[in-house]
Amino acid sequence: MEKNKDQIEKLWSTIKDEVAVSIKNNEIAKEFLERSILRFSSFSEALASRIASKVSNSDFTRDEIEEIVTRQLSEFPDISNSASKDLLAFYERDPACNFFYQPFLYYKGFIALQIYRVGRSLYESNQIDLSYFLQMRSSEIFGVDIHPGAKIGSGIMIDHAHNIVIGETAVIGNQVSMLHGVTLGGTGKSKGNRHPKIGDGVLIGAGAKILGNISIGNCSRIAAGSVVLKSVPPLRFFSFFL
Repeated sequence: MEKNKDQIEKLWSTIKDEVAVSIKNNEIAKEFLERSILRFSSFSEALASRIASKVSNSDFTRDEIEEIVTRQLSEFPDISNSASKDLLAFYERDPACNFFYQPFLYYKGFIALQIYRVGRSLYESNQIDLSYFLQMRSSEIFGVDIHPGAKIGSGIMIDHAHNIVIGETAVIGNQVSMLHGVTLGGTGKSKGNRHPKIGDGVLIGAGAKILGNISIGNCSRIAAGSVVLKSVPPLRFFSFFL
């Protein structure tokens, strides 16, 4: 746990250093960057504020959402740990990402994932209505609809993150990448455990539809535009890299 905390603090220090340099070259954005990054002493504080700025509306004020998220981040430290790994995934796998602070501020896939993570913690704590509210707002704002019952690992990158649907009983492993238009859904023919199980290191191309209670093995590659209705075995050649 202490190791994770140290890694998060190091990442946050790097982000603040990046922003301090960026301000020197972009005076117009100075106030925004100071308000969103530099005024916070920790990754978790800034994340709570960022989520609240996006999710709040006439139903829940920004202060109310920030209080809720701050509480969840404190009670469930794995949220911040997973968020930091997601951030690293965007930086490492997206060639358009040049700085760590870019996903944190500008990538809706990253923010939507963290909204899901907070919603998941509420769902597990039987605060169902709050979790559904966060799901609804993420869908409304970003076009990313992740049921809080889904189980998602860390190191996740959702690139472009438009028209993403992940169903209630879906399971996603670690170090998974997906592009826009991906659906992890049911077939409409069953209830209960009805959504896909995605292994570690999987890449899901744009527009792919993976439907039903099927398994996608570790390190598999799902082509763009695919409709997948049967389980896919792991790609063993790549398992060495996990």
